[in-house]
Amino acid sequence: MRGRATERDRIDRMLTDARDGASSVLLIHGDAGIGKTALLDYAAARASDMRVLRIDGLESETELAFAGLHQLFLPAMDLVDQLPGPQARAVRAVFGLTDDTVRDRFVIGLAVLSMLSEVAGEGALLCLVDDVQWLDRASVDALAFAARRLQAEGVVLIFGARDAAGVAGFVGLPALHLAGLDPEAAAALVADLSPYVRQRIMDEAQGNPLALRELSAALTPTERAGQLSPLTLSAPSNRVQDAFLDQIRRLPEATRTLLLTAAADDTGTLDLILRAAKATVGDLAPAERSGLVVLTGDALRFRHPLIRYAAYQGSPFADRVAVHRALAAVLVAPEHAHRRAWQLAAAASGPDERVADELERVAIWAGGRQALASASAAYERAAQLTAVPEGRARRFIAAAQAAADAGQDERGGRLAAMVEVAPQDPGLAADLARVRAVVELGYGSPDAAGRMLLDCADHIGAQRPDKLRALLVDALHAAFSSGNAELIAAVADRAPTEPLLAVPARLLTDDVPGALRALRTLVAVRDRTDTGFMGRLMTGTYCHLGADDEAAYEIAAEAVEHCRDNGMGGWLPTALHLLARVELTLGRLDDASAHAAEALRLAEGYDLSHRAAHVRAVLAILAAVRGEEEQTGRLARDAMAYTQPRAVGRATADALWAVGLLDLGLGRADVALRRLEAARAASGHRLFGAFLLPDLVEAAVRAGRPERAAEPARLLAEWAEATCRPALAALAHRCRALTAPDTEAEQHFASAVRLHGDGNAFDRARTGLLYGEWLRRARRKLEARRHLRDALDTFAVLGAEPWTRRAGAELRASGEVAEPSLGGPLSRLSPQEREVVRLAAAGATNREIATQLFLSPRTVGHHLYRAFPKLGVTSRTDLASVLSS
Repeated sequence: MRGRATERDRIDRMLTDARDGASSVLLIHGDAGIGKTALLDYAAARASDMRVLRIDGLESETELAFAGLHQLFLPAMDLVDQLPGPQARAVRAVFGLTDDTVRDRFVIGLAVLSMLSEVAGEGALLCLVDDVQWLDRASVDALAFAARRLQAEGVVLIFGARDAAGVAGFVGLPALHLAGLDPEAAAALVADLSPYVRQRIMDEAQGNPLALRELSAALTPTERAGQLSPLTLSAPSNRVQDAFLDQIRRLPEATRTLLLTAAADDTGTLDLILRAAKATVGDLAPAERSGLVVLTGDALRFRHPLIRYAAYQGSPFADRVAVHRALAAVLVAPEHAHRRAWQLAAAASGPDERVADELERVAIWAGGRQALASASAAYERAAQLTAVPEGRARRFIAAAQAAADAGQDERGGRLAAMVEVAPQDPGLAADLARVRAVVELGYGSPDAAGRMLLDCADHIGAQRPDKLRALLVDALHAAFSSGNAELIAAVADRAPTEPLLAVPARLLTDDVPGALRALRTLVAVRDRTDTGFMGRLMTGTYCHLGADDEAAYEIAAEAVEHCRDNGMGGWLPTALHLLARVELTLGRLDDASAHAAEALRLAEGYDLSHRAAHVRAVLAILAAVRGEEEQTGRLARDAMAYTQPRAVGRATADALWAVGLLDLGLGRADVALRRLEAARAASGHRLFGAFLLPDLVEAAVRAGRPERAAEPARLLAEWAEATCRPALAALAHRCRALTAPDTEAEQHFASAVRLHGDGNAFDRARTGLLYGEWLRRARRKLEARRHLRDALDTFAVLGAEPWTRRAGAELRASGEVAEPSLGGPLSRLSPQEREVVRLAAAGATNREIATQLFLSPRTVGHHLYRAFPKLGVTSRTDLASVLSS
């Protein structure tokens, strides 16, 4: 461990914190041989008082679903029964202990989080995962999910990887790049060489400890003494690998065969390797004496991954094929069916339908347990072994679908491109179009994705009506994302009798009454019709657009609960986004903040970039309300960096609305007007832009441009009249008050105040502020003070700082001292503490809260421990009364 003092200190701090109950994560990355494994060994040695779990990724296991998790938790399987029911069932299913399927991959990640917490118990746990780049994707996803949510479990999770950028799902985790040793430390490792040779070795090794050791060990006595040709050494990586290969070639033939078999195997089980190689333990002795392999009990492992690579790649192709067949011949037990299939696939040198069928069964198994990346790999290899073109196309399409569902959109596009000719089967054509649309939605334009699906619907609809509805609903979803009303209408025209499609077509035309009637019917029968989960979300979106936010809230809350109850974590960010958007409109700002923050954590954790952009825009709006200028700008910029190049109009409109609302609150009316008008233009249709009309009207009036407020005020009044919603009518009257002559303004202000009732507190306070300003300018200061005082207190409770300052300034101008009341008790909590407290107050246990919020029970307890003194309570039984005060 020469030259690694800084790295050792960081690991020591992590272990010390874990003993105090805090969790931490670190990804150590660097070149092969740079010392990652040595640091993991150091951590294990320093954690003698902790429980330690450790695994190494194996290149041969990369496509074997959950191989890494199985290896990691094998010593702790007795704790599975301690997990909540759905999580325990998921663990048993993915480890092949039951035939159950797993409906969503997020429940597996939560199970890993719970397992780590259970293994730590009341003490601390060190979990070491080396060579992550070779871990199967299903295990990587689950571990990354858990790593992002570790907080107060006393768990230290350290990963070792070649290249941090190459490890999917680890973006944003704490990372440590391991560079080469400094010259002094490097020289100490080769101190026994002559000065000239030592410098040559150091120059070649570039600080890599493994290269320093192996290059010096490969020298002959005369070379060590200084007789070294300028051409003797080559590039370090090749030279080190060649040194290992030279050692292997000097071994007896039986030993070389054993090493090749071990390199082709992914179990490390000594008995299995010996049987496949038809060898004895004695045949391993030369390799063990050479330090190439290490035997521990009944397990065999290579001292370094480069040794495994040299043993495999340095063998003739025919020998590798023979070894894979030999391994397949001994992997006959049912629990080895997947390994057997992959061994047979590695041995195949041409089309083989029997092996392709076995791989497809592996893919189906993996897909049923949400190991979608592994399922995709199995389908892909099965396709490569399929001779019949239509069958090959079907398997490539299945591989692309699984990749897209796994969030590997780019890989999904590459697999879809492998379909050489358009499928003759219309069902396959529909599946292919849906995959290509997913890729287009993720990397290109939602508008183009929608048109792609619409073209396919036109092409195959008559032949496969069973595929038509899914194509059109996906097209509608893409069109809504872009805000393209023309495309939405075109999609709906393809199935005018389908209620889910007919509602938006009418909603975006002049037939608003007809659309609202159809929408009420759709809402009423949603429990009795099979619209699918996407259909339910679309219904909630229609209600939100149609200003029926009470119904939209009910549907969105049902969708979130359905996701939580059924472990549908992949859909959860979408449902939470809709819920947060509706809560924002209803003025439930704390709830909206908590749900949007949760949605962003989930979306980021699984690289759902499209959904994350939508959620960031909503969070930017909430930050704008609070007057958090830096946060608003950052969230809006991050959202638009994704949405603007792809013409994701509605999310772009939300992001622009956020910065415009911030400017309006801070008194920058001219800038606010420009941004709000840009947001309206980006929304794509006047209905999609209706939500920002009240702000646009106020900005135009404050900027001294009332002519630019007239049309928005008129459209808002028409829309309020069509929907008959009091909240919308209140906003319409407020805007009419701002644009009408003074003789009519008071009547509209009074109507707005009455119609607000107990609805959106932020909107009601803003109306009170504007009304109070108008009254003060009319020299009716006593009347103004009542509205301004109510507005000031409401803004203060909501944490809307710019608006609080504006109301305070107006109140002082009216002749009254402005001292706003403090915010409610929840304002003292962090968003996650707030959500935990709400659920605890409703009677949920720590385990139930952990399941809902994708946390560990120990982290839930930690949040409650921190929240109690902030709220002035000592037990959870007091929470309900505090929250209702």
